[in-house]
Amino acid sequence: MSPFLLTRTLPEDATDTALRTDVQRGLTGTPKTLPPKWFYDARGSELFEQITELPEYYPTRAEREILITRAAEIAAATGARTLVELGSGSSEKTRHLLDALTGLDTYVPVDVSDSALTQAGQALVAERPGLRVHALIADFTAGLSLPDTPGPRLIAFLGGTIGNLLPAERAAFHAAVRSLLSPGDALLLGTDLVKDEKVLVRAYDDAAGVTAAFNKNVLAVVNRELGADFDPGAFDHVALWDSGNEWIEMRLRSRTAQTVKIHALDLAVDFAEDEELRTEISAKFRQEGVRAELAAAGLDLTHWWTDREGRFALSLSVAR
Repeated sequence: MSPFLLTRTLPEDATDTALRTDVQRGLTGTPKTLPPKWFYDARGSELFEQITELPEYYPTRAEREILITRAAEIAAATGARTLVELGSGSSEKTRHLLDALTGLDTYVPVDVSDSALTQAGQALVAERPGLRVHALIADFTAGLSLPDTPGPRLIAFLGGTIGNLLPAERAAFHAAVRSLLSPGDALLLGTDLVKDEKVLVRAYDDAAGVTAAFNKNVLAVVNRELGADFDPGAFDHVALWDSGNEWIEMRLRSRTAQTVKIHALDLAVDFAEDEELRTEISAKFRQEGVRAELAAAGLDLTHWWTDREGRFALSLSVAR
């Protein structure tokens, strides 16, 4: 077997079909919504990398701190021979785990971007003789089948991305992950924690306006891919804390009454003045809530690590 293998489980037109479905459904619903995954074209990914370096945006630094200080404990607790990473991107943070998992046989990065998977996978096999990388071009939110690799398995879902899912979606996600695991296999989950509202809002509404540009980039994606005529300048970036649901919402607020045409869908969308389009939720968590959600899916939380300031957590849960 080659040390690097790339498998596509998504049809070639899956991204276009999903975008069309999400835009049609989201912009004709009440309230109007678009899923955050459409932020991430090449420009959006570049903007997000800038966000992770901003002083206001703590999650990336906090999670990296935990991975650096706890990777050896994670390795000892799991004994993983296969590491599966959902939404792997550049696999940059994962290198701390790969260094610690001395008995690792196979790394399975999962992402929708074949270019990111190829670049990261080929670099890893060059750096780590003996490591096999079986990359999957797949959407882990739409069902996932893993290659036949040795156990124990450790599935990693980092970055706090779980917070972008609504509670029912999180329950479905945890159940799907559990179905991929054998008893004794584990899930490593990154979760941003509930904290002071001002700290949270600043993280999603930075002074330099990078997050605002990132938020509006979803409009540029719809314009380019579906022939829409959104004017990003006609919308304001909004970030607010929903204390009842304990999540941040990012929205785009229409400055005026306007009609946007989406030619590929033969769709005209009316916006009232000050009407808001929700582009992201980012739920924040408490340990007891994470434990309960995981337990409902057959996963027992065994380890809970936070950064020094208690802003972010990595949890390790074992499949029953």
